[in-house]
Amino acid sequence: MTGTVTPIKITTKEVANDFLNRYDTFLFDCDGVLWLGNILLPHTKEFLDTLTSLGKKAIFVTNNSTKSRLSYTKKFASFGITVKEEQIFTSGYASAIYVRDFLKLQPGKDKVWVFGESGISEELNKMGYEALGGDDPRLQTPFDASTSPFLVNGLDEDVRAVIAGLDHDITYHKLAVTLQYLQQEDKVHFVGTNVDSTFPQKGHTFPGAGSMVESIAFSAGRRPAYCGKPNMNMLNTIVSAFNLDKSKCCMVGDRLNTDMKFGVEGKLGGTLLVLSGIETEERALEVSEEHVNPKFFAEKLGDIYELTQQ
Repeated sequence: MTGTVTPIKITTKEVANDFLNRYDTFLFDCDGVLWLGNILLPHTKEFLDTLTSLGKKAIFVTNNSTKSRLSYTKKFASFGITVKEEQIFTSGYASAIYVRDFLKLQPGKDKVWVFGESGISEELNKMGYEALGGDDPRLQTPFDASTSPFLVNGLDEDVRAVIAGLDHDITYHKLAVTLQYLQQEDKVHFVGTNVDSTFPQKGHTFPGAGSMVESIAFSAGRRPAYCGKPNMNMLNTIVSAFNLDKSKCCMVGDRLNTDMKFGVEGKLGGTLLVLSGIETEERALEVSEEHVNPKFFAEKLGDIYELTQQ
C-alpha cells in the first residue's frame, strides 16, 4: 500500500509554519522521535513548547510496553517536560484496554499472564486485573518443568489471556510457561503489544517486541491480536478519549510501517516522518507496495523549531 502524496521535506520557514498551522493535534511516537534511549534529541523541548504556545494539543503514542504511562510522565519530567498521564498511550495500556473492553475479561476474577515487563502489569493492575508472570523474579531461575513454581501445581485456572511484549530479560523459563498457557487455545486469548521488529537507540538498532511475540506465536502455532500501532483499536480509543477531529490531527513518527501506516490508514489529516530513528530519506520518498509514504518529512523535530525561529 502506498501513500497518495509526494512527501514534502520541511526545509524552509514557510513550509515549517504551514505544517504547524494545518493541524490542531499532534500524535507523537517517542523513541526515535523525541529521544534516543535516555538522550533527548536537540530542540525537542523547544518544539513542544512551541506547540503549547500555539494552542496545539500533544498526545504521545508509543509502542513501548516496558513502561507504564506513569513511568513515562517521570521520563518526560527528567527532560524538563511536563506531560499528564492521560496524554500518553502505550501499547501496554492499549493491550489492557483491549482485554477490558473487547475481550470483556472481568477484573477481580479473570487473570492475565504477562510475557513482558512491568509496564503491562502496572496498567492491568490499575484496571483491577491480577497479572501473573511478567517480571516475577522466579522466572529468572533455570527452567525445569518438574520444579517450576508455575507448573508444579498446574496452570492457574483463572488465566484467560496472555499479553506478550518486549522483554529485556527474556528467559527460556518465560517462553516455556507462556507456551503452556497459549496451548489452552479454547480458553486463553493471545494479545501482542506491538509488531515492531526493532527499536533505535543512539548508534544502534536492537530487537523489538515483534521479534519476541512472533517467537512465541511460532511455537504456539497461533496468531496474536496486536494492539499497538498501526492497529486501529489504539487510534479509535485515542480519538474517542479526546473527541478529536481526525482531519486536524497529524501523526509524527520515525517508522513507515507502524507510525505512518497508523496515520494513513487511520485517515488522519497528516503524517510527519522524522529521520532521527529508523528510516532514511530514500525510503521516505520510495514508492513501494510495502509501505506508505508520509505527507511531510524532516531530519528531526528540532529542525522545524529552528526553521520557525529564522
